[in-house]
Amino acid sequence: MKYALLSDIHSNLHALDACLAHAQTQGVERFAILGDMVSYGAFPSEVVARCQALQDEGAVVIRGNHEELVQTHNVNTPNPSLGSQTAQWTHDKLSPAQRFWLETLPLTERVDQMFFVHASADAPERWRYVEDERIAGLSLDAACSHPDVRYVFGGHVHHQSLYYRGTGRQLMPFKPTSGVPIPTPKHRQWIATIGSVGQPRDGNPRAMYAVFDSTAAKLTFHRVAYDHRAAASAVREEGFPEFFAQRLETGK
Repeated sequence: MKYALLSDIHSNLHALDACLAHAQTQGVERFAILGDMVSYGAFPSEVVARCQALQDEGAVVIRGNHEELVQTHNVNTPNPSLGSQTAQWTHDKLSPAQRFWLETLPLTERVDQMFFVHASADAPERWRYVEDERIAGLSLDAACSHPDVRYVFGGHVHHQSLYYRGTGRQLMPFKPTSGVPIPTPKHRQWIATIGSVGQPRDGNPRAMYAVFDSTAAKLTFHRVAYDHRAAASAVREEGFPEFFAQRLETGK
């Protein structure tokens, strides 16, 4: 079965729709939404509605730290985080039913040999970034304590990466190339961060997502062009700090 893996949409409806359309061209049969659907962007309610519809069709949907943030939306603390600057606005744009749905989503989900999590599987509630071999190893060990798990998929770090466990305990990094399928045989253990649909931060504004073919055991990372200028204009129209619009335009 082919799974489309999407994370860190961040209320960017333009990017989400572009990735969903691209996924259909790849023969995707099921979706997995790996958290941070909201914050930063101009269309939180619309993005949540898309994800709810995908869940109704069988998608896996899990909770990220920004789903938690919009529940508390405390922007009156000293030096609020970037996410906090849009949390109250996002909270108010969501319906009570949507906020309840976000609050009740799980932190992790297992499907066959796959483990889905937003951040690190060893302590998902701590929102630790899987950004080096050490944290990737902790996350992989925790997920693979379930004997059937061979693949760990997450987001949170807004870039695309892949590690696998070699013949010893050491993790080996693998640099993905957009659109090129990577063989991921089931006799190894793999952990990937799939990048950000709506907030790329590597200097490239194109949206990120990945497709995993569980039958062929192949993972393909994708970059998808979308109307990022329109997404940035929508952010400006809502009166957000200029930085949020510029980030969409530059991918930084």
